[in-house]
Amino acid sequence: MTELNAERARQAIVEHTRRLAESATTAGPDAAVPTAPEWTVTDLVEHVGQTQHWVAEIIERRITDPARLPTEMAALPAGPDEWPAWLSEAAQRVVRACSDDALDAPVFNPAADGRSGTRFWMSSMLNESVVHGSDAAGAAGRPADVDADIAAALISNHLAMLTSPTWEMQRPQSAHAIRGTGQTLQWLATDTADAWFVERRPDGAIWQPATRPAEVTVTGPARSLLLALTRRLPLTGREVTGISVEGDTGLAQHWLDNTAHVSG
Repeated sequence: MTELNAERARQAIVEHTRRLAESATTAGPDAAVPTAPEWTVTDLVEHVGQTQHWVAEIIERRITDPARLPTEMAALPAGPDEWPAWLSEAAQRVVRACSDDALDAPVFNPAADGRSGTRFWMSSMLNESVVHGSDAAGAAGRPADVDADIAAALISNHLAMLTSPTWEMQRPQSAHAIRGTGQTLQWLATDTADAWFVERRPDGAIWQPATRPAEVTVTGPARSLLLALTRRLPLTGREVTGISVEGDTGLAQHWLDNTAHVSG
């Protein structure tokens, strides 16, 4: 499976935040975000910058108790002309917090999935910058450019969240919906050596890096698979995505309908 080293992840957070800022400035503060219909571009920028500052504080303070998480959020600058500098500052702060010295420090991990808190948050912040960067690109009428290794690593992170020990507590409706009686889904990347096999069990969904026969197999570039999994691209109906579906399309669509991207 594709795994990113810490430096690659840190660089990608900064770069995708920069692209997000460019797209947001192009689109304008009142532009609608097609892939997040309840948001304007202003809402998107505020969310990303505030989340990065918030996470940086968690790591900087080595917070281990969820009752002590920060309660104040960074203020969005008054004008869009200040967005690029503000977002750059937020991205730089969070990657500094995710220094090599902090990677295995005691920090709260809301997924409780065995990763150190800093590694969890670093993956989450990469997901924020990439997925919401695609949102901003869509608002500006631009394509979302995501390198295959970044996309593949984020697919693994996405599935790790959905099958984590605390997912039922965080999103009970989703956790219950993706349980099953042994239904299987296969996601195959065409531009990396990655494959993700999902099984819906009565006690919860599980996944593993494997290629196996499944009731539905979804194949495509890692970028397209990531954006489909986070509901930024449709599963079917648009050949430009490069996605193909073999088997029970309804099973794959049900999975997507009940596993929307959640920030943080």
